[in-house]
Amino acid sequence: MEVRGGPQVNEVVVRVRFFAGAAAAAGREEEQLPVPAGTTLDALVERLAGRGPDLAKVLAASSFLLDAVAARPGDELTPGVTLDVLPPFAGG
Repeated sequence: MEVRGGPQVNEVVVRVRFFAGAAAAAGREEEQLPVPAGTTLDALVERLAGRGPDLAKVLAASSFLLDAVAARPGDELTPGVTLDVLPPFAGG
């Protein structure tokens, strides 16, 4: 029996990197998070925001990159993707 399309992926691992104030609010600079296949950026951000009000506040003001490309809320997370959480930066 031949299976077409290869094995079905039920879970993907996302590398999350927190920068500046996001790292302070998250209590870490980086982590690996398993999420169900089909998870979108906004769903992951909502999950992260549930960790506490400080992180939720930073995430609400942050920009996000998926593999160094600007991300949109509905973007689906793919296996091995890196999510960068970039809070607003001050200075010049």
